[in-house]
Amino acid sequence: MSSTLWLIVLGGALSIVYGIFTTRGLLAADAGTARMQEISAAVREGAQAYLKRQYTTIGIVGVVIFFILGWLLGWLVALGFLIGAVLSGATGYIGMNVSVPMCASPRPPPSRWPAASTSPSNRAP
Repeated sequence: MSSTLWLIVLGGALSIVYGIFTTRGLLAADAGTARMQEISAAVREGAQAYLKRQYTTIGIVGVVIFFILGWLLGWLVALGFLIGAVLSGATGYIGMNVSVPMCASPRPPPSRWPAASTSPSNRAP
């Protein structure tokens, strides 16, 4: 590996080690006086209420956008089928009068066909 890649990996490893030591230091620290713990609990409760409200709002907006985009996509697909039918020259109901080849491989070009013969043995009954 190149030296730049090793520096990136080393930087990532050092950041993980720093995070572990910082977390341990914070968890080992004194929780503070009773008044500090009371304030901390109030802040935590307010933050949880705020996040619950935010997630609820984002969820509602997400569901509404999901249904609007689904409805819009449905109309666009229907419009695409209609335009495709008009451009392909289909008549009647969409999907009707569509020619489908009867075999998987096309016929060979006429230049490869054997010469037509007028003898009675080559004529169809």
